[in-house]
Amino acid sequence: MSSKPLHADASTPSFSPLYQQIKGLILQSLHAGEWKPGDPIPSEMDLAARYHVSQGTVRKAIDELAAENLVVRRQGKGTFVATHAEQHVQYRFLKLVPDEGDLDSEGPAQRRIVDCKRLRASAEVARALDLRSGDPVLQVRRVLAYRQVPTILEDLWLPGGPFKGLTAERLAQWHGPMYALFETEFGVRMVRAEEKLRAVRPDAEQAALLEVAPDTPLLSVERVAHTYHDTPMELRRGLYRTDTHHYRNELG
Repeated sequence: MSSKPLHADASTPSFSPLYQQIKGLILQSLHAGEWKPGDPIPSEMDLAARYHVSQGTVRKAIDELAAENLVVRRQGKGTFVATHAEQHVQYRFLKLVPDEGDLDSEGPAQRRIVDCKRLRASAEVARALDLRSGDPVLQVRRVLAYRQVPTILEDLWLPGGPFKGLTAERLAQWHGPMYALFETEFGVRMVRAEEKLRAVRPDAEQAALLEVAPDTPLLSVERVAHTYHDTPMELRRGLYRTDTHHYRNELG
C-alpha cells in the first residue's frame, strides 16, 4: 500500500479533500489490523511524515475518526484505536435504557444463551449479510435480563467464516460486551449499524422466553452491523419489553 495519498483535480466528480484521503488510508490500516483495538496509533507528526501531508490535515482526519468512535483521544497519552470494551463505547449500539436511572446504575445484563447453531443462510439472511443463499452462518438466540427480569430477546446471524470456532460455551463464558468478544477473539470490529423499528406481538415461544402475555406489545429492532469498508457482519433481531425501559436515541 502506498503511503502517499491520491490527489485529484477539484473539478472532477471523484475529488475528495486531502484529509478525507488521509482518513481513508488510516481506515485501510485499521481494517488490515496494523493497529488493533486498544492500541495507540502513531502520533500526528509521524502520520504527517508517513503520508507527506501537514499535521493539520492529519488532525482533521483523526477528528472525524474520533467523532465516529473509531479512535479515542486520551489527554497526554495520544490517540488509541477504540474498543467495545471501553465503558463509553460498549453501550454505543444499545439504545434501550431504564425508565429510572441509567445503564451504568442498572448494571450489566444477565445473559442466557438459549441456542447456538450453524446452518445454511436463508435468502433473507444472505441478502442482509451480503452472502449467497446456503452459505454457512451461525445463529445465536439469547435472553438479556435486568434485575432478574427478562427484557430483551435477541436472534443473531453471523457469517460462518469470520466466526469459525464461536460456540455457545464461549459465549456463556464471556462476561463483557459481545462486540468486544468479536473484536478480541475474531478480529471483527463493528463500526456502524443501521436499525429498523416496529411494534409487534410475540409468538408463543417468544412470549414464554420474555415471560409476558402473548398479546403484550413489544418493540422489534432489526439491526445490521458493519465492520470497516461497510462490510455487513451481523444481522440482529431483538424484541424489547418496554414496561420498565424505553428506546432512546440522541439526534444531532
